Amino acid sequence: MKTSTRENYKKIIEICKDIYLKKSKDYGSAWRILRVTSLTDQIFIKAQRIRSIQEKNKMKVNENIEDEFIGIINYCLIAIIQLEYTGKDIEIDIKELEKLYDKYSNEIMDLLENKNHDYDEAWKEMRISSMTDIILMKLYRTKQIESNEGKTIISEGVKANYQDIVNYSVFCLIKLLIFKT
Repeated sequence: MKTSTRENYKKIIEICKDIYLKKSKDYGSAWRILRVTSLTDQIFIKAQRIRSIQEKNKMKVNENIEDEFIGIINYCLIAIIQLEYTGKDIEIDIKELEKLYDKYSNEIMDLLENKNHDYDEAWKEMRISSMTDIILMKLYRTKQIESNEGKTIISEGVKANYQDIVNYSVFCLIKLLIFKT
């Protein structure tokens, strides 16, 4: 039986969430001290490393690109939480962190399903390197929007870019971990 994109998405998010929760137990919600712009830069660093490894076809730090895509997903979700969470405290209870993670990852999955319907799952024919480039483009867009203090004339905002970055990262992980292409 063929596995649906939704089922594959859930598998990838389970892996990411497990790491997110374990790190939250280790570090708490120390990331709350970061401005969203700093989170954008952290995501950029990870995406740039992936592209560098793809272009050089080798790496010197023993962390694979799958782990970097997981980091991108988790940092994007953290950034969305940071944008939307109204609590003033830096420390957030682990159960609340899990609820927020689930809320936003489910929102992103709904977006993925809607776009997959309209685009007829075109991502399946895309190269991982092309999706990496799109992630980097969306990060440059996000940085520009942040430089414009979040104001846009016609474009979607920062949250929409983070959501798209999560979805492209999930697609890459599905190809790397599930399809093994």
